[in-house]
Amino acid sequence: MSTTVLRASNLEARIASREARIGIIGMGYVGLPLSLLFSEQKFRVTGFDVDTSKVEALNSGRTYIVRIPAPEIVKAQASGFRATNAYTAISEMDAIIICVPTPLDEYHQPDLSYIEKTAKAIAPYLREGQLVVLESTTYPGTTEEILIPILEAGNPSGLRAILNPGDSGFHVAFSPEREDPGNDAVARRDIPKVIGGREAVATTLAAALYGTVFNRTVPVSTPATAEMTKLLENIYRCVNIALVNELKQLCDRMGIDIFEVIDAAKTKPFGFHAFYPGPGLGGHCIPIDPYYLSWKAKQFDFQTRFIELAGEVNGGMPYYVIERTADALNRHRKCLNGARVLLLGLSYKRDVDDLRESPALTIIELLRKAGAEVFYNDPFFPKVGHGRHYDLNMTCTPLENLEQFDAVLIVTDHTSYDYRRIVAESQLVIDTRNATKGLSGENIVHC
Repeated sequence: MSTTVLRASNLEARIASREARIGIIGMGYVGLPLSLLFSEQKFRVTGFDVDTSKVEALNSGRTYIVRIPAPEIVKAQASGFRATNAYTAISEMDAIIICVPTPLDEYHQPDLSYIEKTAKAIAPYLREGQLVVLESTTYPGTTEEILIPILEAGNPSGLRAILNPGDSGFHVAFSPEREDPGNDAVARRDIPKVIGGREAVATTLAAALYGTVFNRTVPVSTPATAEMTKLLENIYRCVNIALVNELKQLCDRMGIDIFEVIDAAKTKPFGFHAFYPGPGLGGHCIPIDPYYLSWKAKQFDFQTRFIELAGEVNGGMPYYVIERTADALNRHRKCLNGARVLLLGLSYKRDVDDLRESPALTIIELLRKAGAEVFYNDPFFPKVGHGRHYDLNMTCTPLENLEQFDAVLIVTDHTSYDYRRIVAESQLVIDTRNATKGLSGENIVHC
């Protein structure tokens, strides 16, 4: 039996006995929930993050993500969970899982700076036999073309990622995150975990690791296959959402309720899956993934025309909302320039505290450019300051004296809102989410 197989067998045994130390890099919407899953299984987990405020909060038993209550963090601490920004502790880990952001830059091209910085930071502390798994959503080839070369170049002992049986070094795999914030219908454990190792032993080890917290693992042949799997999942949604967004615009011109159409169509027991229109796409994956793939496709002299068109349709929805808002105000003999507009909901999705790529941010900027005086209300965000793609510096406006606003624009349909009261007290309600379904009123405009 080769040395590689012996070491792998030892790590697999440590995983089975819960003796393996797990390091998770990135304590955000993916990394922190994953840390808690492993902690529930009595693993000693160390969470790494460069944000000292997150490290301090976690070590104090406090939370900064609404859907994760503080008692869950305290419970994890009892199993050995701790947070740190010291990458020297990487050498103590048996498995290292990377969950850092992969946004787009200002030119809609992949920004892998977080992956690159993380790889450079951990490379000096890698040791033989460790398992390194990348979870960050990215284009096919990232694991082997970007991550591995940086890890190998930065290791002072000259360790290399294992490729062939008998090699010494560290194991590498890719396993895409499949988080769906706000979805309580499917338990995290019930979401199958796709795994693509650089070689068979890496796949086996990653499957053993994730198999302790997920009810099913799905091995695939390569990291690139796993990377493409993640993109397909999200591009599938992006394309179908673009379809209904385009149909919505057509239905508005034809005087047809697109939501009634969708409700009728989804009664078909086969061949149809319901997707719904909205003011634009948000979240880390769906608005971004098409651009990751289209960028990579150009390296193969291939243009993803269908996918790029879907991105254009979805990206244009905030502009359509502004157009419809201006039209609605005009019908009330008011001008968008100078109008007082209250946005309901800033987060990209109902009942989550997540601003990433939220269309509400774009809508606010467009309204301001048009000369409107803009306010917002969101129960998850008392204040909104500066972010990667926005600089708003706004505070939450209470839902009082709604008649003072020329228009109330529903962008995110949080369940905590009393829509009946909002309609009754507002001069004009522009609904981009069908939140006022079943309510009547001449002041309601569906957008």
